[in-house]
Formats: sequence, structure tokens, C-alpha cells
Amino acid sequence: MTEEEKEKVYYDLALSDMEGHEDERLCGKWRVACGLYNYNLRDVFTWRLLKTLLMGQVCSLLICGTAVSCQYLADAKVETPMLQSFLNYAMLLLVYTTILCTRKGDRNILHILKTKWWKYFLMGVADVEANYTVVKAYQYTTLTSIQLLDCFVIPVLMVLSWFFLKTRFRPVHFVSVGVCLLGVGAMVGADILAGRDQGSTSSVVLGDGLVLLSAVLYAISNVCQEQTVKNLSRIEFLGMMGLFGTLISGVQLAVLETHAVAAITWDFHTSLWFAVYALCMYSLYSFMPVVVKMTSATAVNLSLLTADLFSLFCGLFLFHYSFSTLYIISFVVIMVGFVMFNAVPTYTALPGSGSNEEENPPEEEESSSNRLLSAGPEAQREPERRDTKRGETQRPSETPTLETLCE
Repeated sequence: MTEEEKEKVYYDLALSDMEGHEDERLCGKWRVACGLYNYNLRDVFTWRLLKTLLMGQVCSLLICGTAVSCQYLADAKVETPMLQSFLNYAMLLLVYTTILCTRKGDRNILHILKTKWWKYFLMGVADVEANYTVVKAYQYTTLTSIQLLDCFVIPVLMVLSWFFLKTRFRPVHFVSVGVCLLGVGAMVGADILAGRDQGSTSSVVLGDGLVLLSAVLYAISNVCQEQTVKNLSRIEFLGMMGLFGTLISGVQLAVLETHAVAAITWDFHTSLWFAVYALCMYSLYSFMPVVVKMTSATAVNLSLLTADLFSLFCGLFLFHYSFSTLYIISFVVIMVGFVMFNAVPTYTALPGSGSNEEENPPEEEESSSNRLLSAGPEAQREPERRDTKRGETQRPSETPTLETLCE
């Protein structure tokens, strides 16, 4: 082989090596942008993810408890949704508002009312009316419509979180939401195939509108809750929610449900189901801020999609619903979507950064990602090492490329 042929072979090998590095770099950048760079299962299925999963399902079970108690109350011809909400807010008032009253300084209830009373008042209105409108919707539209349209809270939450909390989602988050909604579709399909009672159809348009309004109000309340528990405190949120929720629901109870409450035949079972509903709602309101602080309001609402499934499973034994394999498939699909959403963290846009910077990260940040990608997955997990003698920070070494060797 002549010298010219050797040089040509070396040139072809070097060129293919450069193209391979460029393809690997571009593929790696795409994985970082989508949030898929943590492809190691040990990095995905962590104890924190398992704890988040379990806590989210505890919230779903509590909602299931409220649904079962509501069904028993409905069978007893008791239709007092505002009274039931009032009991929950009154318990929050007795516990958490009392704690706020005993605090001193800036955390005292008087100081909070002087500075932020109107914010918590609007938050209370949104929460109370969200609970009322979704219960009212059952009188006008079908169960299928409520189950489907109630999922509207998730896209509304993502939009509100984007603008007000500056939360930025990756493509994998949108895919995971779609997976969860597919699971809800399977659950609704199982209801239809099983011939489950769909409820009233007296005014479907009005009922569907009430469900959508409830979803928007829930989203507003949950975004306010996330902002409060992550930046202030859980006690302050629950104390002010108990105060204003009790006032608003009490006034609405006196205006709308006086005759309905007077018509209730109070016996042991009726009192028992009122107590079960109030305790489940109180536990849900007390526990949910803990989960929201760990994750986000969007992630919590994704986990709550299984609440209807738990209610169906209870209905198989308590109300003799028909079983369908689609219920199991639906639960698995929703869980897969929830794990996908929580496996990849969201990020928050820096204050003052424009939309261009949010869509296209700064050049310095991008070059850092390139360094990690060129170093391979092991270097991504390698912590920074500090030289104690010179006080310098050493970053993971880069894999030499043809360009650096030529330099």
C-alpha cells in the first residue's frame, strides 16, 4: 500500500470518527432536552419516587372514602353538598386556624389578615365553589361526561403553572399526561361496556359546563396551594382555608340548603356517613399539601386519577358493580404515566428571563450539557471533586475527540 493510499484510509477513518461523535452529541442533546438522559433504572425508580407514588395513592383512597360516603348519603335521599363541605372547613378552622391564632409576629393570623386577606379570600371562593359545582353537575349530566371533563383540570394546571409558577415542562411530561388520560379513557370505556348507571341527563350542556368550571376553579386553588406551601407554610394555607372556607360555605349553606338540612332524618347511619365524609375530607386537605410540596400540583392531580378506580373497586363489593378487565388495565396505564411524569424533574425559569431564553437555554448552559454528554453517562453521575490544597473545583474529565487532538 502506497503512502497516498495510507493517508486516504487515515482520512476516511478520522472523518467517520468525527461524524460518529457529532451524531452522539446531537442525540445526547435531544435526550437532555426531552429529559431522558437518566436512562438508568436505578436513577428512575428511587425511594423518593416510591414514596411520592404511595402518598399520591393515599390521597386517592381518601377521595374514594368521600365518594363511597356520598353514595350512601344519596341512597338515604340526603343531598346537602354544602353542609358536607362546611363540616370539613369547620374542622380545618378548629385545628389550623387555632394554631395560627397562637403564633406571634409575622406568622400570627392578625398580621396575615392585614396583608393578604384578599388573596386567601379568593382562594377560598375558588375552592368552595369548585367542590359545589362538581357535585351539582351530577344532577344534570352523565357520569361519563364528569369523569372525562374533570380531567380538564390537568391541562389548566399546566398552563397556570407555566405562567404563574414559572414551571417548565419537558416533552416527556406532556407524553406522560397523555398516557394518564388514555388510562382514564379505558376506565370510562369499561363503565360503558359494563352498563353502569350514568345518572341524570336532564341538561347535559349545563352539567358539562359546571364540570369544566369546577376543573378551572380546582386548578386555580391547587396552583395557589402549591405557591403557598412551597414559599410560606402548610399551616398558614390550611388555617386561612379553614377560616374563609367556613365563612363562605356557611353563608352559602344558609342561603341554599336550609330546607334540605331540615328534611334530613338523623339516625346512626346518616350521622356515621357524614362523619366518614368529613374525616376523609379533613385528612385529604391536611395530607395533600405535604405531597404537593414534595412534587407539584400537576403530579398530585395525575395520581388522583386513580380515585375513581378505587371507588369502582369498592363498588364491586358494596354496590354490586360489574367487573371489567379494563379497570385493571386503566389502573396500570395511569400508574405508568404517573411514574413517567415524576421520573423526570421539571425546572423553574429564572426571574427576568425572556421567552427566548426559556425556549433556548443560554449558551453557557448548553456547553455544559455537551461536556457531560461527551463524557458519557458515568461522568453525568460523577460528583464534583474539590482540591482541598488549592481550593479548586475539578469537573469530570472529557473524552478527547479528534478536534482536541488536532489542536
